[in-house]
Amino acid sequence: MTHPKRKRSRTVAVGILGAASFALAGCRDEQVTAQAFPDLQSCRDASIASAEMSASDCDAAFAQAQELHVQSAPRYDSRELCEEEHGEGSCGTEAQAAGGGSGSIFMPLMMGYLLGNMMSGRSGFAASQPLYRNGQGGFTNASGTSTFSTNAGRGNMSSSQFRTPPTTVGKAPLTPATVSSRGGFGGSGGSRMFGG
Repeated sequence: MTHPKRKRSRTVAVGILGAASFALAGCRDEQVTAQAFPDLQSCRDASIASAEMSASDCDAAFAQAQELHVQSAPRYDSRELCEEEHGEGSCGTEAQAAGGGSGSIFMPLMMGYLLGNMMSGRSGFAASQPLYRNGQGGFTNASGTSTFSTNAGRGNMSSSQFRTPPTTVGKAPLTPATVSSRGGFGGSGGSRMFGG
């Protein structure tokens, strides 16, 4: 007898209640211990007291997040549109972010990164993702499929949250019409922020 598969949300919220923790809502495939950091130094500081990660894990994860940022961050045809989606002061030019590219294409600034550690007693980071501010005051990953209430926290989440997002390099930048048809950045995934 077969049962229809239920659609599960991949929305993730990060909340700081007592100890900062992640709350996972969604599919439970392979789990990783995930931690969000607003910057590289906060990760290095946390690694001093951690048996799970080292400063070199922080450096490698940050470098991976920066590379994904350059390859996969949403690109917009104007600063105004970028700031509508990511908040005032949260955008820069592609040339600034990538050390090349066009000065007339705008990308959100990286406002932190998500580091995923291996579970089952294995140490070392598995993957990372850049984090961006969204227009609602929260944070999202490069593909816009996960929404977080903060860029600092810890908990378990699905390894699918660490899939490499599609590249946006060389693609036409988002315009008001394309953003509107998608329902905003990340709109096609039905992502929503919850928790606090």
